[in-house]
Formats: sequence, structure tokens, C-alpha cells
Amino acid sequence: MSADAVSSSPDSSFLNSREKTGSGQTDLNTASTLLPASKSEINWYEEPPALEATGLQLFLHNLLRPPIAFYHPARESMSENTTTPALRVKGRLMSASEIERTLVRLAHEIVEKSNGSDDLTLIGIKRRGVPFADRLGKLISNIEKRPVETGTLDIQFYRDDLSTADVRPVVTPGALGCDVEGRDVVLCDDVLYTGRTIRAALDALFDHGRPRRVQLAVLIDRGHRELPIEATYVGRHVPTSSREIIEVKFHEVDNDEQVLLVERVD
Repeated sequence: MSADAVSSSPDSSFLNSREKTGSGQTDLNTASTLLPASKSEINWYEEPPALEATGLQLFLHNLLRPPIAFYHPARESMSENTTTPALRVKGRLMSASEIERTLVRLAHEIVEKSNGSDDLTLIGIKRRGVPFADRLGKLISNIEKRPVETGTLDIQFYRDDLSTADVRPVVTPGALGCDVEGRDVVLCDDVLYTGRTIRAALDALFDHGRPRRVQLAVLIDRGHRELPIEATYVGRHVPTSSREIIEVKFHEVDNDEQVLLVERVD
């Protein structure tokens, strides 16, 4: 390359302009002459030639290139949709007729141990404990030929009770719908598991009054107790593992009538 070619290049003009200013800062008018006058002088959409491109052209080319997306595992995991655990039905524990026969048996047991129904009150724990208590109340009324008071106790969980870790039942304030002061109360729930729901129900019940006696009736007792709580009236004892779940379905809530044993599938 000749000396004239070197002196006429944009880089040499840039250096000469720095020597003329003497302040170490680039003259804006001189720097503007280094930029291409039109798009035809530099193609921003193609890789510039490695040997012919000047330092300023390489800088402008890289500045205008679209950013490169990098894989980040944390972002990838945040974009994934959370899915509920899959459940597999292992078998049917009770049919509609078996549920009805079990309720009839429990109703006779309650009448026998309560010496009638004079001071008897049935309290159902939402959700499926409510139709359970209503059905028992109607059956006892037919046996004793007199109405039996029933009420509702609303207990909610912070999350679904699929495991026993950090399950904290929360009692929703509200009227029971009946008086419990000095009466024989039977708490009704569909499934007895860890006992935490019953513990919360007892605390709420005594906030509404002081019963003379409190008993517990459940359709299914599946074990795995974490508190010293046992049911007085049990429809059926079903030994289960921690991966299994008992699903009780009533027409009043589920438009279906059966008891299923399901298992979580990883």
C-alpha cells in the first residue's frame, strides 16, 4: 500500500484531526465526515469484510445487529405452566346403594348411643360433611318420628390437603344454623384423615356455644392421624398409603354417588 493511500484513508484523517486539535478530543465536524453518506456505502445486514472494514464501521455494525437470545434455565422454568398432579383411579370402594346402607346403619347407631333424639344436633363440616349430616338427620327423624336439628360448619384450608405438610385449617366465621348450648352434638365429615380439620371444627364449635357432649361421625376413616382424634361412628375403615386419596362423591355436591380410591401419579 502506498503512502498516499494511507494518508487518504478515513483512519488517517481521523488521526490527523486529533493532531490538529491537540486536546485529545475528536472534532465533531471531522467525525461526521467519517460516517457513510448513504446506505449503499455499507450494508448493515451482511457481515462486513474482515480485512476491508474500518474500526468505526465494525463498531457501528455490531451496534446495530439484533441482540442474541441466550438460554437461561431460570427463565425457562418460570415460563412452564404449573400442572396439577395426575390422579389414577385404583378402584371403587362404595357404590350408591352401599353408601345408603351405611348411612342407615350409622343413623341407628347414633340413636342407640344418644338414647333417642331429644337433645340431638347434627353439624356437617363443609363441603361433603353437610349432605352427610342432612341425610343422617332425615334418617334419624324417620326412626324417631320427630325432627332433628342440623347445622353447617364452614372450614377451609389454605391449600388442597394432598399431603400432611403445613396443612392449616381455617375456620370461616358464620352462624351454624342451630343452637348447640347444652345439646348432644354429632360432628359429621366425609373422610377422617390427619385430624386437623376436626380440631379446627371443635374450636369453632365451642365459640358458638358449650355443648353437653360432642361426638364424631365419618363415612370413611383412612388413618394417618397426626392428632389424638378418633371417630365415634365410622362407616368404613380403609387403610391407605400417603400417595392415595379417598374421593367421596355425593349427588348434592358432585352430581354423582360413589366413593373412589385414587392414587397420585408422578
